[in-house]
Amino acid sequence: MTSSSPTGGGPGRPSPLAPEIADRLKRSADGLLPAIAQQYDTGEVLMLGWMDDEALHRTLTTGRCTYWSRSRREYWVKGDTSGHFQWVKSVALDCDADTVLVKVDQVGAACHTGTRTCFDTDVLLAEGSEGSGAAEDAAGADASGADQ
Repeated sequence: MTSSSPTGGGPGRPSPLAPEIADRLKRSADGLLPAIAQQYDTGEVLMLGWMDDEALHRTLTTGRCTYWSRSRREYWVKGDTSGHFQWVKSVALDCDADTVLVKVDQVGAACHTGTRTCFDTDVLLAEGSEGSGAAEDAAGADASGADQ
């Protein structure tokens, strides 16, 4: 794993991405994009990581997900230490070019806690359960305001 700053291609270096991609990206102030990893065949959302231009370039060219660790300030390839690999099937930008969706074939757990997905521990609202009514109240307020 190589340390560098997560901005473009690094300090004073051009982006390693093709200009037609790099020019479109809308990065955060620290040069990062959220990257959502999704199981390619089931649609299961596995995790969210962060990529700069270099991490995205590595992901596109190696077929393995590479992320920027904000806490360790270094690149990490999913599976290098855990054995829980993410094999890239496709990569897409959202309509605003500020988020990356990486469809992967996940081998083993995606979450660092050892669970399949990072989104199965703290379910705030489950499918089929009744909510607090706040969403319905907000939708009703929007609908009533639209008629005025």
